[in-house]
Amino acid sequence: MKILAVDSTTRTACAALCEDTRTLASFTSDSGLTQSERLLPMVEEVLRTAKLSLDEVDLFAATVGPGSFTGVRIGVSVIKGLAFGSDKPCVAVSALEAMAEGLLPLDGIYCPVIDARRAQVYTALFRREGDTLLRLTEDDLIPIDRLLEMLAEYGEPVLLAGDATDAVRRRAAERAPALVFPALPPVLTRPEGAAVARCAYRAAQSGNTLPEERLVPVYLRPTQAERERIEREEQQKK
Repeated sequence: MKILAVDSTTRTACAALCEDTRTLASFTSDSGLTQSERLLPMVEEVLRTAKLSLDEVDLFAATVGPGSFTGVRIGVSVIKGLAFGSDKPCVAVSALEAMAEGLLPLDGIYCPVIDARRAQVYTALFRREGDTLLRLTEDDLIPIDRLLEMLAEYGEPVLLAGDATDAVRRRAAERAPALVFPALPPVLTRPEGAAVARCAYRAAQSGNTLPEERLVPVYLRPTQAERERIEREEQQKK
């Protein structure tokens, strides 16, 4: 099964083409260009590197959130556009699960963290079970202080990944100095397209695919437009 996967939920954009769990081509960019400028050229490059055409792709995958609202929309839109009219299945992958996938086969509590601003993070907890992931918590939006309380309950080393890693470390130094965060190379802590593809392959093996029209973003909190609408409705009630 040839899988085309993308992630644009954070500042880092990535795309990969895999055959089952074997990586054929993978590109990651943190160049400062916008996700809309980078993502489609990266998809074209992985196809060219793997010497495959879009018609030869069997499964399309995108991280659908949580993360940057704009980034999530771009990644989902790119994959929907590529899959449109092909009758090929898609997989919606959690950006947090994909980051945790990149930490295998290390031991400890896997803690991907995406900056949600206002001292909050998008996060979920995982650990290794054999050669795959065991999810411990659902994707959530929580204050960093609450995350530190949760991690302290496990009493194990914590493997951080994601763009809020430094913020969590700084807060832990103040509020939870007993927590242990092993140092990891950057290649393990940033989004990686092949990890998205591996998550998608696992989902497809379990029958968890969907048509492209049902591939939609998952934000975990209202968008700015939705927040403004709610505020207007509240004002009208007064």
